[in-house]
Amino acid sequence: MGLFDKLFGGGKKKKRSKETVQTRGVHMPDLQIPVDEKFTIQFKKNGGKFIYCDNFEEVREALKNIVEENQWQEASFFVMNPALEERFKNENLRFSSKSAQSGVFFTTCEHLVAQNGSILVCSNQLLEKKLGELPENIIVFATTSQLVESIGEGLKIIKKKYKNRIPANITTLKPFQPTTENAKDFLTYGSSSKHLYLLLLEDL
Repeated sequence: MGLFDKLFGGGKKKKRSKETVQTRGVHMPDLQIPVDEKFTIQFKKNGGKFIYCDNFEEVREALKNIVEENQWQEASFFVMNPALEERFKNENLRFSSKSAQSGVFFTTCEHLVAQNGSILVCSNQLLEKKLGELPENIIVFATTSQLVESIGEGLKIIKKKYKNRIPANITTLKPFQPTTENAKDFLTYGSSSKHLYLLLLEDL
């Protein structure tokens, strides 16, 4: 399957009604739709590029297509997660530990937030870096089990998971295209917009 065949809820996802894919006003009541569909709608609204994968082989193929599509064969991939680097060590990527010299930030995340289509990250992914210090291009590798309804739910899970070692530098990757509305989002620390791909692996 091609790179863009799975964008925004492709693959085995069920067909949505016209009502659920329309952009809804801020004062309209929330639709009772599954968390994965809600995330997809909001993520697309933010300008992110979403690729759903049934298995890790499809993740590898999608990553290869992203690199070819953007001509990133010679680009350095900034990675701060050794486990992520180890998992993708055979994908012909040029890994770097220096963000200033890299064209792409390759990372995992804590949660995918359906409420606003953002990606929740913390010091486990960013260490002490602010979003503005990262490369403009970002590829996030996540799984469907990381989907949550709201930022509050995600923070509760983080608190429970890490208990006495709660990570610092908690923030969200959002927006992925410049808008005056999102410029006031305090969780972005005033960062610039990013060109973002999400590789979402089904694990449920």
